[in-house]
Amino acid sequence: MKNLMVRTQMFRGLFARLAAIVSLAALLTAAPFHAALAATAPSLGTAQSFAVLGGSTVTNTGPSVIIGDLGLYAGTSITGFFGTTANEGPGLVTGGVVHQTDGVAQGAQIAATNAYTTLAALPITSNLSGQDLGTVGTLTPGVYRFNTTAQLTGALTLDFTNTPNAQFVFQIGTALTTASGSSVNVINGDSTNGIYWLMGVTGGAGTGAATLGSSTVFAGNIIALDTIALGSTADILCGRAISLDAAVTLNDNLISNNNTAQNFGTDRSDFGSFGFSGGSGGPTPIPEPATMLLLGSSLIGLAGFARRKFKK
Repeated sequence: MKNLMVRTQMFRGLFARLAAIVSLAALLTAAPFHAALAATAPSLGTAQSFAVLGGSTVTNTGPSVIIGDLGLYAGTSITGFFGTTANEGPGLVTGGVVHQTDGVAQGAQIAATNAYTTLAALPITSNLSGQDLGTVGTLTPGVYRFNTTAQLTGALTLDFTNTPNAQFVFQIGTALTTASGSSVNVINGDSTNGIYWLMGVTGGAGTGAATLGSSTVFAGNIIALDTIALGSTADILCGRAISLDAAVTLNDNLISNNNTAQNFGTDRSDFGSFGFSGGSGGPTPIPEPATMLLLGSSLIGLAGFARRKFKK
């Protein structure tokens, strides 16, 4: 009887330790899991390294400067840049390389398409249809919808309100046009924040164009189904120009996918983010399957050990 009581106490002690380990495991895994849920920035994947990515062609006139990769897929013609197949100027790609109709550009297009699909499906915060973005004043993070076209005349301020993982997503039904001298200003952000401009979310292929007027100073990631055209000296000082199906046309422009690394002598900053795409571009990962399997194996082994001790 005494031996049975001792064994029972041992059994209870071992399973108490097992319960403690399970609780600890839950705490360790819950934190990164909730962090992953809190991080709302979609991953640009392999498109992250690109500053300009075209679908059919990329053409340039004037001394444009690209900070980041320049790519094209499935089209075959990039003109107006040193380092392309034609090796012609006057454009310059620095801080990245040219991927002309190769597997890297193809993968980036797939990644950008996936990001576009995710962003286009987000529930809207506010419908701004019919309003000029230059007249709305200051916006706070959210998903903003335009049923058809969107216009920016003057200045738009995007205030992240010092909120980690906050995002601005503009779901534009067809096309975006900015007037000459317009600007997008960003304040109170950090390295986890993102800005995304989607063209063609309601009109489909052939309707999702973006046109930046001359001397526009823009911020954020343009992802368009149709053409992207930058007027003379229009700049994307922090962000990207990505056309999923059509052409990107440049004319003496500056585009940087990392304004912290290169802001072209201005005082603009992306707060340490990688071109307003959420830093590394993705949420904190949940524990890897191998880690969970190892933990499960350990717990099963401990339970088996307890049973063996009890039977002795």
